[in-house]
Amino acid sequence: MDSLPSVENDKVEILELGLMRFFVTLLFVAATFAFAQAPTDTLFVKKKLPRLENAAIMFPVASGSDMPVGVWRIAGNKTSAGTIVWFHGGMTSNNCQKGLVAGSDMSKMLPTYTVVSASACKQSHWVEPTTIEAVDEALDNLAKRIKKDIPEISLVGISDGSLGVIAYSMWGKRKIKNRILMSSYGEALGPAAQVAAQTQLKNGRWRFIQGGSDRLYPSEKTLPWIQEFCQNVSTACDLKFDPQGEHDWSYWQKNHKEWILEFFSK
Repeated sequence: MDSLPSVENDKVEILELGLMRFFVTLLFVAATFAFAQAPTDTLFVKKKLPRLENAAIMFPVASGSDMPVGVWRIAGNKTSAGTIVWFHGGMTSNNCQKGLVAGSDMSKMLPTYTVVSASACKQSHWVEPTTIEAVDEALDNLAKRIKKDIPEISLVGISDGSLGVIAYSMWGKRKIKNRILMSSYGEALGPAAQVAAQTQLKNGRWRFIQGGSDRLYPSEKTLPWIQEFCQNVSTACDLKFDPQGEHDWSYWQKNHKEWILEFFSK
Protein backbone atom coordinates (compact mmCIF):
# COMPACT_ATOMS: atom_id res chain seq x y z
CA MET A 1 0.00 0.00 0.00
CA ASP A 2 1.31 3.45 -0.88
CA SER A 3 2.42 5.56 2.07
CA LEU A 4 0.44 8.62 2.96
CA PRO A 5 1.99 11.98 1.95
CA SER A 6 3.94 13.72 4.68
CA VAL A 7 2.14 16.59 6.40
CA GLU A 8 5.50 18.18 7.17
CA ASN A 9 6.47 18.14 3.50
CA ASP A 10 3.16 19.78 2.60
CA LYS A 11 3.80 22.52 5.16
CA VAL A 12 7.27 23.14 3.74
CA GLU A 13 5.92 23.36 0.19
CA ILE A 14 3.17 25.78 1.27
CA LEU A 15 5.70 27.91 3.15
CA GLU A 16 8.05 28.00 0.13
CA LEU A 17 5.17 28.95 -2.16
CA GLY A 18 4.11 31.71 0.23
CA LEU A 19 7.64 33.10 0.42
CA MET A 20 7.93 33.01 -3.37
CA ARG A 21 4.70 34.99 -3.74
CA PHE A 22 5.88 37.46 -1.08
CA PHE A 23 9.15 38.17 -2.89
CA VAL A 24 7.39 38.49 -6.26
CA THR A 25 5.08 41.08 -4.66
CA LEU A 26 8.07 42.97 -3.26
CA LEU A 27 9.70 43.04 -6.71
CA PHE A 28 6.46 44.36 -8.25
CA VAL A 29 6.20 47.15 -5.67
CA ALA A 30 9.86 48.05 -6.13
CA ALA A 31 9.43 48.20 -9.89
CA THR A 32 6.39 50.44 -9.53
CA PHE A 33 8.29 52.98 -7.44
CA ALA A 34 11.32 52.77 -9.72
CA PHE A 35 9.24 54.13 -12.59
CA ALA A 36 7.63 56.84 -10.44
CA GLN A 37 10.01 59.65 -9.58
CA ALA A 38 9.90 60.30 -5.84
CA PRO A 39 8.73 63.77 -4.78
CA THR A 40 11.36 66.19 -3.51
CA ASP A 41 9.05 67.25 -0.67
CA THR A 42 6.14 65.63 1.12
CA LEU A 43 3.49 67.66 2.94
CA PHE A 44 0.67 66.44 5.16
CA VAL A 45 -2.15 68.95 5.42
CA LYS A 46 -4.88 68.67 8.05
CA LYS A 47 -8.26 68.90 6.33
CA LYS A 48 -11.03 70.78 8.08
CA LEU A 49 -14.50 69.33 8.50
CA PRO A 50 -16.65 70.18 5.46
CA ARG A 51 -19.17 72.99 5.51
CA LEU A 52 -22.28 70.95 4.87
CA GLU A 53 -24.29 73.80 3.40
CA ASN A 54 -21.67 74.26 0.65
CA ALA A 55 -20.83 70.61 0.01
CA ALA A 56 -21.56 69.26 -3.45
CA ILE A 57 -24.66 67.07 -3.37
CA MET A 58 -23.33 64.71 -6.05
CA PHE A 59 -20.93 63.01 -3.59
CA PRO A 60 -21.06 62.28 0.15
CA VAL A 61 -19.13 64.71 2.35
CA ALA A 62 -15.91 63.89 4.15
CA SER A 63 -14.66 63.93 7.70
CA GLY A 64 -11.46 65.68 8.74
CA SER A 65 -8.24 63.88 7.75
CA ASP A 66 -4.65 64.42 6.71
CA MET A 67 -4.09 64.99 2.99
CA PRO A 68 -0.75 63.67 1.65
CA VAL A 69 0.75 66.07 -0.90
CA GLY A 70 3.71 65.31 -3.15
CA VAL A 71 5.89 68.17 -4.40
CA TRP A 72 8.39 67.93 -7.27
CA ARG A 73 10.77 70.90 -7.43
CA ILE A 74 13.38 71.89 -9.99
CA ALA A 75 16.84 70.57 -9.13
CA GLY A 76 19.47 72.85 -7.67
CA ASN A 77 18.91 76.52 -7.03
CA LYS A 78 17.35 77.27 -10.40
CA THR A 79 14.27 79.47 -10.55
CA SER A 80 11.03 77.59 -11.17
CA ALA A 81 9.11 78.49 -14.33
CA GLY A 82 5.91 78.35 -12.26
CA THR A 83 3.80 76.11 -10.05
CA ILE A 84 1.41 73.48 -11.43
CA VAL A 85 -1.21 71.78 -9.27
CA TRP A 86 -2.01 68.28 -10.55
CA PHE A 87 -5.48 66.84 -9.86
CA HIS A 88 -5.41 63.05 -10.31
CA GLY A 89 -8.35 60.94 -11.45
CA GLY A 90 -10.22 58.33 -9.46
CA MET A 91 -10.99 60.86 -6.75
CA THR A 92 -13.24 58.50 -4.76
CA SER A 93 -11.01 55.41 -4.88
CA ASN A 94 -9.68 53.73 -1.72
CA ASN A 95 -6.10 54.86 -2.44
CA CYS A 96 -5.52 57.91 -0.22
CA GLN A 97 -1.84 58.28 -1.18
CA LYS A 98 -2.21 59.03 -4.91
CA GLY A 99 -0.79 62.52 -4.59
CA LEU A 100 2.60 61.13 -3.59
CA VAL A 101 3.11 59.52 -7.01
CA ALA A 102 0.52 61.09 -9.36
CA GLY A 103 2.54 64.22 -10.12
CA SER A 104 5.67 62.34 -11.17
CA ASP A 105 4.89 62.17 -14.90
CA MET A 106 4.01 65.85 -15.10
CA SER A 107 7.25 66.79 -13.36
CA LYS A 108 9.20 64.79 -15.96
CA MET A 109 7.28 66.40 -18.81
CA LEU A 110 7.75 69.94 -17.45
CA PRO A 111 10.95 69.69 -15.37
CA THR A 112 11.42 73.45 -15.03
CA TYR A 113 8.12 73.74 -13.12
CA THR A 114 7.25 72.95 -9.53
CA VAL A 115 4.49 70.30 -9.47
CA VAL A 116 2.20 70.01 -6.46
CA SER A 117 0.08 66.86 -6.33
CA ALA A 118 -2.58 66.60 -3.62
CA SER A 119 -4.56 63.45 -2.77
CA ALA A 120 -8.29 62.78 -2.99
CA CYS A 121 -9.98 59.51 -2.01
CA LYS A 122 -13.20 57.94 -0.77
CA GLN A 123 -15.48 60.76 0.42
CA SER A 124 -12.67 63.34 0.43
CA HIS A 125 -13.21 64.27 -3.21
CA TRP A 126 -12.17 67.31 -5.24
CA VAL A 127 -15.62 68.88 -5.41
CA GLU A 128 -15.63 69.86 -1.74
CA PRO A 129 -14.64 73.34 -0.50
CA THR A 130 -12.53 72.01 2.38
CA THR A 131 -10.46 69.88 -0.03
CA ILE A 132 -9.68 72.99 -2.05
CA GLU A 133 -8.80 74.82 1.18
CA ALA A 134 -6.35 71.99 1.94
CA VAL A 135 -4.75 72.42 -1.49
CA ASP A 136 -4.24 76.13 -0.75
CA GLU A 137 -2.84 75.29 2.68
CA ALA A 138 -0.33 72.95 1.04
CA LEU A 139 0.71 75.78 -1.28
CA ASP A 140 1.02 78.09 1.75
CA ASN A 141 3.26 75.55 3.49
CA LEU A 142 5.38 75.15 0.38
CA ALA A 143 5.77 78.92 0.09
CA LYS A 144 7.04 79.04 3.67
CA ARG A 145 9.45 76.19 2.98
CA ILE A 146 10.95 77.83 -0.12
CA LYS A 147 10.64 81.32 1.43
CA LYS A 148 8.88 82.69 -1.61
CA ASP A 149 5.24 83.60 -2.25
CA ILE A 150 3.20 81.59 -4.75
CA PRO A 151 0.62 84.13 -5.97
CA GLU A 152 -0.15 82.45 -9.30
CA ILE A 153 -0.53 78.81 -10.30
CA SER A 154 -1.59 76.59 -13.21
CA LEU A 155 -3.99 73.65 -12.90
CA VAL A 156 -3.99 70.30 -14.72
CA GLY A 157 -6.58 67.56 -14.21
CA ILE A 158 -7.31 64.15 -15.73
CA SER A 159 -10.72 62.41 -15.69
CA ASP A 160 -12.66 63.51 -12.58
CA GLY A 161 -9.52 65.39 -11.55
CA SER A 162 -10.76 67.92 -14.12
CA LEU A 163 -13.60 68.66 -11.71
CA GLY A 164 -10.88 69.66 -9.26
CA VAL A 165 -9.61 72.20 -11.80
CA ILE A 166 -13.07 73.78 -11.99
CA ALA A 167 -13.59 73.54 -8.22
CA TYR A 168 -10.28 75.27 -7.46
CA SER A 169 -11.15 77.93 -10.03
CA MET A 170 -14.32 78.64 -8.04
CA TRP A 171 -13.07 78.32 -4.47
CA GLY A 172 -9.26 78.64 -4.52
CA LYS A 173 -7.55 81.84 -3.40
CA ARG A 174 -4.73 82.07 -5.95
CA LYS A 175 -4.65 83.63 -9.40
CA ILE A 176 -4.75 81.03 -12.18
CA LYS A 177 -2.68 81.33 -15.35
CA ASN A 178 -3.34 78.08 -17.27
CA ARG A 179 -5.82 75.23 -16.97
CA ILE A 180 -5.77 71.89 -18.80
CA LEU A 181 -8.67 69.47 -18.43
CA MET A 182 -8.16 66.02 -20.00
CA SER A 183 -10.88 63.40 -20.50
CA SER A 184 -13.31 65.56 -18.56
CA TYR A 185 -17.04 65.43 -17.89
CA GLY A 186 -18.00 68.93 -16.83
CA GLU A 187 -21.71 68.24 -17.02
CA ALA A 188 -21.37 66.57 -13.61
CA LEU A 189 -21.28 70.13 -12.22
CA GLY A 190 -24.25 71.41 -14.20
CA PRO A 191 -25.14 72.99 -17.57
CA ALA A 192 -22.15 74.49 -19.38
CA ALA A 193 -23.51 78.05 -19.61
CA GLN A 194 -24.39 78.02 -15.91
CA VAL A 195 -20.93 76.84 -14.87
CA ALA A 196 -19.20 79.27 -17.26
CA ALA A 197 -21.21 82.16 -15.79
CA GLN A 198 -19.23 81.98 -12.52
CA THR A 199 -17.14 85.14 -12.25
CA GLN A 200 -14.15 83.30 -10.79
CA LEU A 201 -13.80 81.25 -14.00
CA LYS A 202 -13.50 84.25 -16.31
CA ASN A 203 -9.72 84.67 -16.12
CA GLY A 204 -6.61 82.83 -17.22
CA ARG A 205 -6.69 80.26 -20.03
CA TRP A 206 -8.62 77.04 -20.49
CA ARG A 207 -7.67 74.05 -22.65
CA PHE A 208 -9.78 70.90 -22.94
CA ILE A 209 -8.22 67.70 -24.32
CA GLN A 210 -10.81 65.11 -25.24
CA GLY A 211 -10.93 61.77 -27.07
CA GLY A 212 -13.46 60.11 -29.34
CA SER A 213 -12.72 56.64 -27.91
CA ASP A 214 -13.12 57.57 -24.25
CA ARG A 215 -14.49 54.48 -22.49
CA LEU A 216 -16.12 56.50 -19.69
CA TYR A 217 -17.20 59.82 -21.21
CA PRO A 218 -18.54 59.53 -24.79
CA SER A 219 -17.57 62.47 -26.99
CA GLU A 220 -21.14 63.01 -28.16
CA LYS A 221 -21.88 64.08 -24.58
CA THR A 222 -18.66 65.83 -23.63
CA LEU A 223 -17.94 67.89 -26.75
CA PRO A 224 -21.20 69.91 -26.80
CA TRP A 225 -20.69 70.80 -23.13
CA ILE A 226 -17.08 71.91 -23.70
CA GLN A 227 -17.99 73.94 -26.78
CA GLU A 228 -20.81 75.73 -24.96
CA PHE A 229 -18.55 76.36 -21.96
CA CYS A 230 -15.86 77.93 -24.15
CA GLN A 231 -18.43 80.12 -25.87
CA ASN A 232 -19.66 81.50 -22.55
CA VAL A 233 -16.63 81.71 -20.25
CA SER A 234 -15.41 85.03 -21.75
CA THR A 235 -11.70 84.23 -21.58
CA ALA A 236 -9.23 82.22 -23.69
CA CYS A 237 -10.64 78.70 -24.08
CA ASP A 238 -9.94 76.00 -26.68
CA LEU A 239 -10.51 72.32 -27.38
CA LYS A 240 -8.05 69.73 -28.69
CA PHE A 241 -9.84 66.63 -29.95
CA ASP A 242 -8.45 63.29 -31.11
CA PRO A 243 -11.11 60.96 -32.63
CA GLN A 244 -8.97 58.00 -31.50
CA GLY A 245 -8.24 59.50 -28.10
CA GLU A 246 -8.70 57.28 -25.05
CA HIS A 247 -9.60 58.12 -21.47
CA ASP A 248 -6.38 57.49 -19.59
CA TRP A 249 -3.52 59.89 -18.95
CA SER A 250 -1.09 57.39 -20.48
CA TYR A 251 -2.69 57.92 -23.91
CA TRP A 252 -2.31 61.71 -23.86
CA GLN A 253 1.18 61.47 -22.41
CA LYS A 254 2.27 59.15 -25.22
CA ASN A 255 0.38 60.60 -28.19
CA HIS A 256 -0.25 64.29 -27.56
CA LYS A 257 2.39 65.57 -25.20
CA GLU A 258 2.81 68.54 -27.56
CA TRP A 259 -0.70 69.80 -26.70
CA ILE A 260 0.46 70.21 -23.10
CA LEU A 261 3.99 71.52 -23.80
CA GLU A 262 2.75 74.04 -26.36
CA PHE A 263 0.17 75.41 -23.91
CA PHE A 264 2.80 75.99 -21.24
CA SER A 265 5.30 77.50 -23.70
CA LYS A 266 3.22 80.66 -24.11
